Amino acid sequence: MSSPGWNSVVEICPEVQEALSQGCPLVALETAVVSHGLPGPLALEAAEQMQAEVRNAGAVPATVAVLDGRIVAETSKEALERLTRPGTWKVAERDLPVAVACGATGGATVSATLAVADRLGIPLVATGGIGGVHLGGSHTWDVSSDLQALARYPVAVVCSGAKAVCDPQLTLEYLDTAGVTVVGYRTDRFPYFYARDSGFPVPHSVDSPEQVAAVLLAKRALGQRTGLLVANPPPEDAALPLEEVQRAVRAATARASAQAVRGADLTPYLLSALADLTAGRSLKANVALLRSNARLAGEVAVAFAGAQLRHPR
Repeated sequence: MSSPGWNSVVEICPEVQEALSQGCPLVALETAVVSHGLPGPLALEAAEQMQAEVRNAGAVPATVAVLDGRIVAETSKEALERLTRPGTWKVAERDLPVAVACGATGGATVSATLAVADRLGIPLVATGGIGGVHLGGSHTWDVSSDLQALARYPVAVVCSGAKAVCDPQLTLEYLDTAGVTVVGYRTDRFPYFYARDSGFPVPHSVDSPEQVAAVLLAKRALGQRTGLLVANPPPEDAALPLEEVQRAVRAATARASAQAVRGADLTPYLLSALADLTAGRSLKANVALLRSNARLAGEVAVAFAGAQLRHPR
């Protein structure tokens, strides 16, 4: 008996399908931020704003999720709303076959979004922050599957560094070892999610969407099968001081340890605790950087599509 094919498990909305067939610029958006990253109403608002930022840049958003066991690339508000309901899964790349087989509904993490984007031929993903090597990861081996996905798929991810619950130095070391190209957007410093500077440099810096697109095009011309991480600092008017973020992370981590929170529940718990410890300022920064990253990803997607037309393979 032959196994079911890709078309049996994926559903692409007409707008995204037309953009794919016409070679229009596209940006894939992860949805774990909707299902597990932000409080319900704020999550929906942020997701809609990300879609709007991509559109305003001239690209088409493809919001990736799992709905009733189907992997979807959607643009509808109804799809987003379903991800805020109780029982929604958090779906990493490794979870995709289980979610499909069980008919589950879930928000896609960066790793799952990268896998789907690569399969569909979408060159850009926008998110808030990637998962990285967690604090204490050298002892716990708590390393996000986002990093392995970046090492496996030749897709560009626009983010504000790794989430604040991660170790920026170890995350950069992992990316270096895995051969992932890392560039800072108009900065020579690696951002720390809510903070503009983690205290560590980026290997390279670029100054325009066209330069990012040129790097991605060159990676593909060289046959490199690793991702491109574009580190975009959060907007200055919403960013938090590094010292405040570090203090809040230490306090949130202590809370999680005291309550024995581990595994997939850890990051959502810590992000919620950080919102409490910063009196909601981390939430404001999170929404601002999500919008900024979506806008930049849209601009890069437009530049990349134009470069492909000028230099067809």
